[in-house]
Amino acid sequence: MSMNRREFVGTAVAGLTSAAAAFAAGKIPIAVQVYSVREVAQKDTAGVLAQIAKIGYQGVEFAGYYGHSAHDIRKILDDNGLKAAGTHIGLETLLGDQLPKTMEFNRTIGNKNLIVPGFAQKYRSSIAAWKDTAKLFSEIAAKVKPEGFTVGYHNHNLEFEKMEGEVPFDVFYGTASPDVKVQLDIGHAARAGANVLDVIRRYNGRIVSVHVKEYAPANDNAVLGDPGGAIPWKDVFKALAASPGMEWYISEEEAKACKATECIETSFGRLRKLAQS
Repeated sequence: MSMNRREFVGTAVAGLTSAAAAFAAGKIPIAVQVYSVREVAQKDTAGVLAQIAKIGYQGVEFAGYYGHSAHDIRKILDDNGLKAAGTHIGLETLLGDQLPKTMEFNRTIGNKNLIVPGFAQKYRSSIAAWKDTAKLFSEIAAKVKPEGFTVGYHNHNLEFEKMEGEVPFDVFYGTASPDVKVQLDIGHAARAGANVLDVIRRYNGRIVSVHVKEYAPANDNAVLGDPGGAIPWKDVFKALAASPGMEWYISEEEAKACKATECIETSFGRLRKLAQS
């Protein structure tokens, strides 16, 4: 099922109302980044999304569509009662004549969160470049907002590593308009040495979703909640619950030791308990 612009904007607004109601009830929904299970998703996208729904996830965030059309993806989501929590896409898909195509694809699958998970060196080679990129994101945000979409940025480690005496993450968001949203990858931020609680509090009201990922200094294959983890998850979830506009907790597992959906199943159970504690 696809929808026209007016229907999509109405649905997006309704989604915001629903998210606000969920926030008030303390029930932020849980999604999973499909990249976590990319190897099996490549072979059987429909089967993996069915397993994801069976585990209990309410939504999925994409990082590619494995050759499927927007209509195919929408049907798989609808068949399994899943929502699109977001998509990771390249900056170039939000520029020029690619932007209308990107919006139409995401309108069809029912996704409003357009998240850029990184960009070429020229956009981040200096503090001045970070500021210029932030202005570019502001321009994109102004274009997509009337269409019912949100644009955001997903961090890795480098955004928290000082450059020219400044922290690129803060420079970027300090320059960008408030309509450019934060998708905080908690594990990456912690690995870079950031105080994740301070980051959450500093960007209170601007975070649209988070990647819930463990950071254990002595174990690169740690799954959420494993021994040795360095993130104070109870305090993190308490801070996130107090951040208006938080729409999704998104599980992302990158441990190489996991097979198929094993890690995301473990992560879901632990995330649900932590978020409710």
